Amino acid sequence: MPEPTKKTASAFTKKPKTQTAALGSAAVFEAETEKPDAKVRWQRDGKDIAAGDKYDITAEAGKHSFTIKDVAKEDAAGYCVIAAASKVKFELKVKEPEPEPEPEAVKKAKAPAEPVPAPAEPAPAEAPANGEAPADAAPPPAEAPANGEASADAAPPPAEAPANAEAAPPEAPAADAPPAAPTPDPAVDRRMSVDTRQDLTGLFTEKPQSGDVTVGENIIFVAKVCAESLLKKPTVKWFKGKWMDLAAKSGKHLQLKEQYDRNTKMYTFEMHIIGAKANFAGGYRCEVSSRDKFDSCNFDLTVHEARAPEEFDIRAAFRRTSVDGGEDSGELDFSALLKKRDSLKVQSSDQNLDVWDILSKAPVTDYEKIAFQYGITDLRGMLKRLKKMKKPEEKKSAAFLKKLDPAYQVEKGHKIKIAVEVADENTEVKWLKNGQPIAPSGSKYIFESVGNMRYLTIKNCSLADDAAYTCVVGEEKSVTELFVKEPPVTILQNLEDQQCMKGERVEFMCEVSEEGAHVKWEKDGVELTRDESFKYRFKKDGHKHYLIINEATKEDCGNYRVKTNGGESVAELMVEEKELEVYQNIADLTVKAKDQAVFKCEVSDENVKGIWYKNGVEVKADARTNITHIGRIHKLTIDDVKPEDQGDYTFVPEGYAFNLSAKLNFLEVKIDYVPRQDPPKIHLDTSAGSTPESTIVVVAGNKLRLDVPITGDPAPTVVWTKGEKVISEADGRVHVESTKGHCIFTIEGAERQDEGTYSVIVRNPAGEDKADIVVKVVDVPDPPQAPRILSVGEDSCVVEWDAPLFDGGSPVIGYVLERKKKKSFRWMRLNYDPHKETTYTARRMIEGMTYEIRVYAVNAIGMSRHSAPSQPFIPIAPTSEPMALMVDDISDTTISLKWKAPERLGTADLDGYGVEYCKEGTDEWVPAFEGLTDRTSVTIRDLPTGERMQFRVKAYNLAGPSAPASLGQPVTIREIMQRPKIWIPRHLKQTLVKKVGETINLVIPFQGKPKPKVTWTKDGEELDQKTVSIRNSEVDSILFIRRADRKDSGKYAIKLQIENVEDEADISMQIVDLPGEPQDIKIMDAWGFNVALEWKPPKDNGNCDITGYTIQKADKKTMEWYTVYDQYRRTNCVVSDLIMGNEYIFRAYAINMVGISLEPCTSKDSAFIQKPGFVYKPPSYKDHDFSEAPKFTHPLVNRSVISGYNATLSCAVRGIPKPKITWYKNKMDISSEAKYRTFSRQGVLTLEIRKPCPFDGGVYMCKAVNASGEDVVECKLEVRPQPKEGEQKK
Repeated sequence: MPEPTKKTASAFTKKPKTQTAALGSAAVFEAETEKPDAKVRWQRDGKDIAAGDKYDITAEAGKHSFTIKDVAKEDAAGYCVIAAASKVKFELKVKEPEPEPEPEAVKKAKAPAEPVPAPAEPAPAEAPANGEAPADAAPPPAEAPANGEASADAAPPPAEAPANAEAAPPEAPAADAPPAAPTPDPAVDRRMSVDTRQDLTGLFTEKPQSGDVTVGENIIFVAKVCAESLLKKPTVKWFKGKWMDLAAKSGKHLQLKEQYDRNTKMYTFEMHIIGAKANFAGGYRCEVSSRDKFDSCNFDLTVHEARAPEEFDIRAAFRRTSVDGGEDSGELDFSALLKKRDSLKVQSSDQNLDVWDILSKAPVTDYEKIAFQYGITDLRGMLKRLKKMKKPEEKKSAAFLKKLDPAYQVEKGHKIKIAVEVADENTEVKWLKNGQPIAPSGSKYIFESVGNMRYLTIKNCSLADDAAYTCVVGEEKSVTELFVKEPPVTILQNLEDQQCMKGERVEFMCEVSEEGAHVKWEKDGVELTRDESFKYRFKKDGHKHYLIINEATKEDCGNYRVKTNGGESVAELMVEEKELEVYQNIADLTVKAKDQAVFKCEVSDENVKGIWYKNGVEVKADARTNITHIGRIHKLTIDDVKPEDQGDYTFVPEGYAFNLSAKLNFLEVKIDYVPRQDPPKIHLDTSAGSTPESTIVVVAGNKLRLDVPITGDPAPTVVWTKGEKVISEADGRVHVESTKGHCIFTIEGAERQDEGTYSVIVRNPAGEDKADIVVKVVDVPDPPQAPRILSVGEDSCVVEWDAPLFDGGSPVIGYVLERKKKKSFRWMRLNYDPHKETTYTARRMIEGMTYEIRVYAVNAIGMSRHSAPSQPFIPIAPTSEPMALMVDDISDTTISLKWKAPERLGTADLDGYGVEYCKEGTDEWVPAFEGLTDRTSVTIRDLPTGERMQFRVKAYNLAGPSAPASLGQPVTIREIMQRPKIWIPRHLKQTLVKKVGETINLVIPFQGKPKPKVTWTKDGEELDQKTVSIRNSEVDSILFIRRADRKDSGKYAIKLQIENVEDEADISMQIVDLPGEPQDIKIMDAWGFNVALEWKPPKDNGNCDITGYTIQKADKKTMEWYTVYDQYRRTNCVVSDLIMGNEYIFRAYAINMVGISLEPCTSKDSAFIQKPGFVYKPPSYKDHDFSEAPKFTHPLVNRSVISGYNATLSCAVRGIPKPKITWYKNKMDISSEAKYRTFSRQGVLTLEIRKPCPFDGGVYMCKAVNASGEDVVECKLEVRPQPKEGEQKK
């Protein structure tokens, strides 16, 4: 079974939590550390925070607090606190202060005191489709459509509003309401706004948001990813629906773009939808991935049909009442809009005709006939407008008020509710899935009916629910599609590093978040598959996935990786050759005749077989010889030992080039005849199993049995002692026993305290004998002391430890080391042969990973217990040396050095740079300043003048200083004379072209020491200090012109001078402007449907070449201008395809690199296109005078308003030509004051007073003046102060 993942212990006992604070308040975050002296860092968006006016940071005995003062919107961000290897993230959310409820009196005060009649007006274009007006909107007309609902707070509607709101022009605002915001141009791109205050998770800094677009318009979806913490460029994919990858759909209507900002390290990904179509609507998904990180975001696009143009009389658009060709010709009289509703009902029968309906139903061949019948003269304009007409709307459904959305999207395992609105609340509906009826079940499907709404709820969505769903009412259907999104599969338990011997079975295991998910296994970047040899086996068990390698070989070493669509995990496999270890060697034996001899050994591999040899001849099992192999223990047993059994016995393991040898000594007991009074004698053999000093060595835990032969007559008594203590014959761990001719001393499970000198004394009446036996107990050594990490490298570390306090009675022959990852439980051996030194260099580690190391001591007996693990450490290499160290500047006492960052930084952050210097010929390096610097340039001051100095720079990180970067040779501290030299930027070597009004800022770098004298001239004369500013420094000179003018064009010269040495450079500048209008455009000839034109270039070309002309024509009846040629290069042209019977005038604009001229040149004559075959003689009559003196058709009305709320005064005027309007307050002209805004729309005049105060009350007058006369209208405005709080409550 795999070992469970061990959770890393946190350095915090109390962690800060996410908070929500109001604007202007203070937010306090608190944390407590386990160690009172722990150092804590606070960060925002990965950058350290220092205490100051904005932030307050305190620390006291393990308690740390972080305070943000005067919280603002920009303080809403992600923060973290770091102590040792622990990092805790939290967020600050900022909310707006809740507004106090508005008193009822104030709400009533917002309504005007008297309702003022206003022009008829439909609901604003931005109003909802169902006609509901917002609470603060202008009141709708009194007889608005039935579904329009007015808000309770709205002012009463005017009494004389028209019956149909659509009949009035949309431009006129309602009375006392602010004007509607201008409608945005549909051709302009609309970039989706992103709510940056949302809680961001994963990789996205800004997520694309759902949006709406009208057919034919453009829209942009934006996603932003911060690459500051990423090791690889993120990859972004855009999808529509569930699987459609939009990368293959790029073209005319779809473009995918990306940008990278090096300063902010921010990637911006954009999806441009150009000329949206109705089928573009639906659900979209954006996915971003970077190595083992993944994030996705869903958003929707809604496409609206284009609004149909307002209905209007097409004849009025093409026929004018004036034929004089002036720009103000054809002014319409809008005063009829202010008349009562009854007057609008009187219409002629001709006005009820819909010419557009006639044209749309007529064939193309009849267009000309219909145009002449209804007085349409511009056929081309008619065709364009007919083409733009809105297509007839689809027939509304009789069964559904609101159908199902085109598509829905839900994550796997979640529930979704699908809604449809039916016309009849008593209607029964049927739900189908892929055409099959759905049966309601409480566990999966729920049907609901609430009024006209019908709901289908699907619980615990799975991939089987990804289908098309249909709601059926009678014979009508509404269809939608449900997409079930699978969440990314993440890895819950990572792979563990494995170490095995050659031929063993290896098993990698990981646990994922989704049961039965698909995973991919790789070895060193190559995908693993099942092969014919069945070397790799893949197994799934619920959430767990296994990779099994049978009989691992050296070729299987490497990095194994498991990948899912939401992450990956890597582990290393190390395969070692088998080395057979001998746990117990065979020992020499000395036995007597008829006794049993047992040779025993123990090896590390229980599967290893072996052969026993005696004097080089293989030993075969027989009646007296027994060979056994049980587990790791091999035994050779010889019963009833005889003299011929004496010899050298050897055990040879199969497959290994070594053997184990021991000697069998036969002890022959010779019994000589002695008289009956024989003194006792101890026959102690010290030749085998003991040292010459009668020392017997026994391994701790083993059994020691000494069989000492004795003689004596009569039989002697035997006493065993250790020091002064007598060892009894009672049963125990240490005991003795006596038999005829033998005394036996036994220690069961020898221990360290059993060491010492044992004495055996034998006595009988004839005398006594004594012998001393020294017993030495040897054991494995004590564990070494906890190892210490001396230094770390990129993939290695140097570790040191102290020898064990007790060597077990046998000298320590070496040490064995193991390492493991901090979050793992598996220890991996670093060496197999004992290492004799107490320092070791561990290699093959992963940079940036946390490790621990422990040590074993080894002696002749075996291996000790492991030591305590070392302190966790991270292999980090010092950076490479800084690059390109050079002298930037030098003076008599200072030197400026600059360099580039190291080529290799590693995983640790760069702490800074240290600069040192020393005098030539010495090795005493002196720091140039205290601490480190983050910059790659430094100026060292107070150096001895004339000394030759050497300088070097080191880069520092967590691993320490890098190798130094030194100058190639010593530098003499003395200022060097440098010739003046001007470095003209490349873009200034050509003529600099600027437009009139632009700012000019020229930075001209130069060199020269000492500081040169700089002189600027223009065309050989001094510069005008009023228009041109010059700023000089030691390294550059700046010429600045705030607003460029044509007179600033010319050749500018800059001159440097140091004593008698000079350098000069010239800069040409050309200031360009819009050209003037062309000159004298004439109609040279007219024939058929063609007219020949000719004109002269403009007198003023804008100080640059004329690039072309724009030629336009206009019918004198309509005076609508159409472009004939654009960017036309010649000064003569032929205008063709003119319409027979029309009279045309022409005009021309000049174009240069700045743009088109402001004014055109219009032809004085006109060209009449006559019908061939006859000449039309127009009747002579006197032109009618349409001029009319100004007259106010609707006067100003006295008003009383509340201070602080915008007020408007409205009236209506008519007059030909259009009169000039002037507003007065107390007979003072207020037209130019910023407090007032005036509007004039189709004869309706409005004066808006922004937030009036009591001083704004008085008599307001509106005066209209034209060539035919003038008219005046007045009203009084009273501004009341706002009621106090106490009055509001009453």
